[in-house]
Amino acid sequence: MPTFKIPGFKFAGVACGIKKSKKKDLALIVSDRPAAAAALFTTNRVKAAPVIVGMRHIKKGKLQAVVVNSGNANACTGPRGRRDAEAMCREAGTALKIAPELILPSSTGVIGVPLPIEKVRLGVRRAASSLSRDGFMQAAEAMLTTDRFVKTASGHCVVDGKRVHVAGMVKGAGMIAPNMATMLAYVLTDAAVESTCLRSMLRAVAKRTFNCVTVDGDMSTNDTVLLLANGMAGNHQIRQGSRDSRRLERVVCDVMRKLAIKLVEDGEGATKIVEIRVEGAASITAAQRVAFSVARSQLVKTAFFGEDPNFGRILAAIGYAGVPLDPDKIDVSFNGISVAKNGVGITANEKKAARAMRRPSFRVNIRLHQGKRSASVWTSDLTHEYVRINSAYRT
Repeated sequence: MPTFKIPGFKFAGVACGIKKSKKKDLALIVSDRPAAAAALFTTNRVKAAPVIVGMRHIKKGKLQAVVVNSGNANACTGPRGRRDAEAMCREAGTALKIAPELILPSSTGVIGVPLPIEKVRLGVRRAASSLSRDGFMQAAEAMLTTDRFVKTASGHCVVDGKRVHVAGMVKGAGMIAPNMATMLAYVLTDAAVESTCLRSMLRAVAKRTFNCVTVDGDMSTNDTVLLLANGMAGNHQIRQGSRDSRRLERVVCDVMRKLAIKLVEDGEGATKIVEIRVEGAASITAAQRVAFSVARSQLVKTAFFGEDPNFGRILAAIGYAGVPLDPDKIDVSFNGISVAKNGVGITANEKKAARAMRRPSFRVNIRLHQGKRSASVWTSDLTHEYVRINSAYRT
């Protein structure tokens, strides 16, 4: 298991009894000093209590810690839920000797069940006493719910003559849809970054990464992505529009793209990762709309599972994307194997395309011949296992 060390950050992941399985269910991420912070939250109008509290705490653009529990979403829990989210922050603040307002709370798990706050308090104290520079993977593990594996990524670059580190962790397997993808994601860097630059960077990168994946089209109540920059690298503060900001953004984008694709790989019951690549669109927006229309189609996703290059389903999904186009100019291919040309199927290639679909990952290329813009969306197949997991999630 890899070890991620980001200068100036400590981590912990412990079990406090929220999960019946007794697995780790509470994590702490702590910076040695207050860090510049930028965050994006679910656009669902039904927001979980920790999201409401987190949106308030992030307003000043400074945070020093994150407290996360899994096994319980603390969503649809009313005023009690908000009090419990605030209590998480107070408990962590006391244990860490920092202001509660410098702490972002997050929760994930079953919706509609009150948070067992006394267990959470115990977990916070236990995690605070076990913080470690080497605890990154333990914290990432403690966030998991139906996830099959821990999802992390890292990168680095040189800024102002200083080596700058970036590392991220994400949880998520079901209810994955923009905007944002359903997840908890924390990306950390030791770079010194001006707050406005950090916010702009996160918004730009999220559009190209976490907002380009879908598993089941459902959007959660708890989505959170946080970018923290504590400045421990000692570089001059990175400002918006500078060459250094572009250099750091490339690394942050690479880390977040890897995390986003791992979300799809770990999609509940998923056996395939499929990139839907739309080219020749009139605009990026049009390319994305077509890609998402195909990526969200349950008929297309079941065809992926069955390894059936059913171009008819893909053409139908393109047709109802709401984008002006000429059906007689659409080309579709699987890993370069053409199955439709000028809107007409090429049945002679179906067996070759089916063999390409046996791979755990493949690409569907769609050419619209309407312009020069392109976009990619990553999706998974829809399987029997997805139904099993979600039909019995609460029982």
